Amino acid sequence: MKHMKKAAAMMLAALTIASCSDNNKFTVEGQIDNAKDSVLYFENVGLEGVNVLDSVKLGDKGDFTFRQEAPGAPEFYRLRIADQIINVSIDSTETVQIKGSYPAMASNYTVSGSDNCEKIKELALKQMDLQSRVIAIQKSPSLSISAANDSIQHIIAAYKEDVKRNYIYKEPMKAYSYFALFQAIGSYLIFNPNSDKDDIKAFAAVATSWDTYYPHAERGQNLHNIAIKGMKNQRIIASQNRDLEVDASKVSEAGVFDIALVDNKGQERHLTDLKGKVVLLDFHIFALNDSPARIIMLRELYDKYQQQGFEVYQVSLDPDEHFWKQQTAALPWISVRDADGVNSQRLMLYNIQTVPDFFLIDRDNNLVKRAAQITDIEAEIKKLL
Repeated sequence: MKHMKKAAAMMLAALTIASCSDNNKFTVEGQIDNAKDSVLYFENVGLEGVNVLDSVKLGDKGDFTFRQEAPGAPEFYRLRIADQIINVSIDSTETVQIKGSYPAMASNYTVSGSDNCEKIKELALKQMDLQSRVIAIQKSPSLSISAANDSIQHIIAAYKEDVKRNYIYKEPMKAYSYFALFQAIGSYLIFNPNSDKDDIKAFAAVATSWDTYYPHAERGQNLHNIAIKGMKNQRIIASQNRDLEVDASKVSEAGVFDIALVDNKGQERHLTDLKGKVVLLDFHIFALNDSPARIIMLRELYDKYQQQGFEVYQVSLDPDEHFWKQQTAALPWISVRDADGVNSQRLMLYNIQTVPDFFLIDRDNNLVKRAAQITDIEAEIKKLL
């Protein structure tokens, strides 16, 4: 009898432990239509990168259920099939239901069980719309580069005001406000505390709220670090802006914002010194997977037209200087590197939203067209030569 009581007690203890364990988990469940045999990944979007937590091969109905240990503070996850992504945030042990339809599930889905996830969906759809409008402006053949840049800056500024007023400053303690801070168009951060002092205020507002609501959260400390770094950079940025104002004054004379950077041989090279040549101004990252194919394309153009007055001024945004020098050692054109990388003020001057990107400059140092406005690069070069 004693043994039976002991076994019953052990079973009860095990059930209690299992129940407690289950109570400390969150659930993300639902259906993805039209995705039979596709692999649906459940991933954590952490401070150090994206990690796959679980996955499932979807059946006829597209049902899925993912359960994970509840975080101690708001954390971010995503559902992904190929390049289609649905972002979610989890506060504790909630159950979030998502119903989507592939192959456009990133925009075609419903979510319930979490106000934060609903707001994140709103923000994601807003960002997609903004990106579509930016691309449409960039590709418009009727707009000059200057007019296109003005239009893009206008709609981005309006977007930021909307998001700050209706999301970030409205409830800065919420996970969706944190999510809003890190939205991007390609590699271009919409809110960039490294280049905009007003954006520092947005980061600081969320950081302060997270201090109150989640005092030991690593993400809150990360926000503080970003805001502090941005504030420390203000004197440097102010100095850079004064230099850029001087460079900007040259536009009336040269028709292009000058770039002065050191090349892979240690020599300072000015973009405006190339007046008299047709120049392809290229913003590039050699660490990208498609870099080799792009370099081959540029090499063919350079070899074909260099003798006729064609030049390439290539600005690398790679963080590793040694790697950049290795990659450019055998290139025949002008190769310079911007140590500020994707946070460079020059990207803002030229309104670069994604990298790679390029511009064509005529013999009088006038910006003629950017990549989005060009369908046949060789034909455009020949016209300018």
